[in-house]
Amino acid sequence: MSRWSPLVRARLTRWGHSVLPGVHWRRDLLAGLPCALSSVPNGMAAAVLAGVSPAHGLYACVAGPIAGGSLTSTRLMVITTTGAAALAAGSAVADLDPADRPDALFLLTVLAGLVAVVAGLARLGRHTRFVSHSVMLGFLTGVSVNIVAGQLPDLVGVEASGSTPIAKAVAVFGHLSRVDVPSLLVGVAALAMLVGSSRTRFGVVGAVVALVVPTAVVAFASIDVALVHDGGAIESGVPLPALPDLSLLSLDLVVGAVAVAAIVLVQGAGVSEATPNRDGSRADTSRDFIAQGVANIASGLFRGQPVGGSVGQTALNVAVGARSRWGSIWAGVWMLVVLVAFSGLVGLVAMPTLAAVLVFAAIGSLRPRELLTVLRTGRVSRIAMITTFLATLFLPVAAAIGVGVALSLLLQLNREALDLAVVRLVPRDDGRFVERPAPTTLAGHRVIVLDVYGSLFYAGAQTLRARLPDPTGARSPVVVLRLRGRTSFGATFFVVVADYARRLDAVGGRLYVSGLRPDVAAAFRRAGGALLSGPVRVFESTDLIGQSTLAAYRDAEAWLVEHDGRTHP
Repeated sequence: MSRWSPLVRARLTRWGHSVLPGVHWRRDLLAGLPCALSSVPNGMAAAVLAGVSPAHGLYACVAGPIAGGSLTSTRLMVITTTGAAALAAGSAVADLDPADRPDALFLLTVLAGLVAVVAGLARLGRHTRFVSHSVMLGFLTGVSVNIVAGQLPDLVGVEASGSTPIAKAVAVFGHLSRVDVPSLLVGVAALAMLVGSSRTRFGVVGAVVALVVPTAVVAFASIDVALVHDGGAIESGVPLPALPDLSLLSLDLVVGAVAVAAIVLVQGAGVSEATPNRDGSRADTSRDFIAQGVANIASGLFRGQPVGGSVGQTALNVAVGARSRWGSIWAGVWMLVVLVAFSGLVGLVAMPTLAAVLVFAAIGSLRPRELLTVLRTGRVSRIAMITTFLATLFLPVAAAIGVGVALSLLLQLNREALDLAVVRLVPRDDGRFVERPAPTTLAGHRVIVLDVYGSLFYAGAQTLRARLPDPTGARSPVVVLRLRGRTSFGATFFVVVADYARRLDAVGGRLYVSGLRPDVAAAFRRAGGALLSGPVRVFESTDLIGQSTLAAYRDAEAWLVEHDGRTHP
């Protein structure tokens, strides 16, 4: 323990200094206010997506920025409600009795937080790079389309049923005669305000204006449109922390929590990458995992919904001049003030305005340029994006996440296999090598040096089998296989090499392996001892690049002369 104490103390000291308000505390204090104001409509709208009272979205916008902002390594990241996490959470609890849905959501939020904390402690942050960009883009595009489709009924005042948001949108268009004109006008007015304000300096508070002004007109003119409190009583004030109801725990809820955590963590990694720290310090994705996990645990305990690193709120935090993690923390504190002062008015908000906020945000999150880039990149990327997009539209979110993860792994393995190349190295008089295309067949009584580019694991090893020159019909061919830089090998590779060594031995040839580090060479001998029945010689690497390969080449020439008395260049 004493060996690690200085490191632990140093980290705690650095964290303590970063969490204390610095010289820029006034700027952070002021930056937190517009972030809090924009979180009001966004938090309420996210709760609608999750299928619970809008108040629970506001609770999350208090707990998430404060708890998460205190721990993030990406100091300007704002951890708050996000559309993707809300949609995933809502999908996970959609089949429950409406009376149990809020408590189940709080439990799911805590579970998602625990999953994220465990992922951070296990240092899994580095693995987010294995999630294909085309897969993630397809998923997020599907989420945006789902949000727009799912909010059409509230936007136009039509009660629509369907198993998916797309089905609900189709039901709306199939019964246009049932559109409620006042609701449509209120929703369109809110959308117009959002679009208009987005092009001005008032864009920060545009969503608040789009929420308040149409709602005020509805109240004063007594227009008959759906209000938030029509869906049930709205709690006022600030909730006290409470343990979730464990009696609601189920496999479906756990699966939903894992799906939510996966969405939150991958999105948070993207936010971290796009928002470098101002002091030049590197962000730690795994630590951000822990921060988002703690934020979700806090949100669930305070009756909030899932939270994660928000692209929009983080960008706003940067734009309004935040200088440290206190920009996020103050945003949560300001939201607490707003909640105490105005929670009684939440129930009076017109539902079409919340739908307008969601539709505007979803359309704004679409990335047409990136979509076109992926569509032009190649067939594999197109298939990945379109498959994930369709899965997100027509499958439960947890299932779509599973499809995306599986597809990312398959793409990675496929890319590793396809990217493998075998080239020939021709020795020169000065001891160096010239790279040439590898032949498809081997010539007899000759030594050939081969180098391999790409992964040799799993499918890559099988690709190597197909790319190695065929020894059939040759007499006494010798192959030197250069493997410099390899740190480990899988079982499939040893099977492939053993088979190739046997084929060379069958025609009187021999296989050499060069460039292995001493520890890797030892492991190679141990693992390959039982498999490599054909004659194989291993040459360990040295500090001089190419030396072991040249030594293997010369030894192979000498063996060939001794073996059958002749050799060829």
